[in-house]
Amino acid sequence: MSEPAENAGPAQPYDLGGDAPVVQIDNLWTQFGRTVVHQDLSLEILRGEVLSIVGGSGTGKTVLLRQMLGLEHPARGCVRVFGQDIAQSDSQRLQRLRNHWGMLFQHGALYSALTVFDNVAQPMRELRVLPADLIRDAVLLKLDMVGLGPEHAAKMPSDLSGGMVKRVALARALALEPKLLFLDEPTAGLDPDLSDGFVALIRSLHRELGLTVVMVTHDLDTLFALSSRIAVLAEKHVIALGTPREVIAVEHPFIKQFFLGERGQRALVVLEHRQADTER
Repeated sequence: MSEPAENAGPAQPYDLGGDAPVVQIDNLWTQFGRTVVHQDLSLEILRGEVLSIVGGSGTGKTVLLRQMLGLEHPARGCVRVFGQDIAQSDSQRLQRLRNHWGMLFQHGALYSALTVFDNVAQPMRELRVLPADLIRDAVLLKLDMVGLGPEHAAKMPSDLSGGMVKRVALARALALEPKLLFLDEPTAGLDPDLSDGFVALIRSLHRELGLTVVMVTHDLDTLFALSSRIAVLAEKHVIALGTPREVIAVEHPFIKQFFLGERGQRALVVLEHRQADTER
């Protein structure tokens, strides 16, 4: 028997105060056996920003994301989301927290046996407080927000293109109107045109919905197009944190290799053109 609906529902958002970080990570250690992945790692994610996390293989980007989601716990240190210590939250409190954030997985992670409609409706149905007609209207609204018409609602995931899977997964991530959105490689597997369109969609939703976004990506075009700030993981902690321009100026071998190659230079030119257009 599930808990009463009022214990599981989103209720009121957590009040952090105007300047309080949405996510605060303090002196975090991640360790698997004798392997230390993070050591005294600290990071704050501010309200309304797009914070992108980058790093080489083995630096624990996805692990850090999973710790923010409460799917893994650090060996030491503290991860607070909406002011709540994730590791110290019981299952009921953790579920309430999860109702205030959305997650877009790298490959969409849609339920293959459910229609598009049912995939997006699932988080709403789990609350057990919303009537069917309200869920129907809300699902169609979320699909419209990501650029999909009602004619797609009855389709199965196997009938969708890669770009449509991403959009349906994003609609599901936004189902409960979260203020915090996690993105894991949001443009992975998309061709350049589809990637550009999906980035434009995320940028628009970020602005219109007032979202705070935490993104893991290795794609430089996506990184420069969306990031307010970038956190670079290396040597078991955050070695650089700032705007794209500030991070690129940091003297470190990984930063030079990752950002200042041919692809990085092209992406940076696009960023500069976009900023110049914005300032006009």
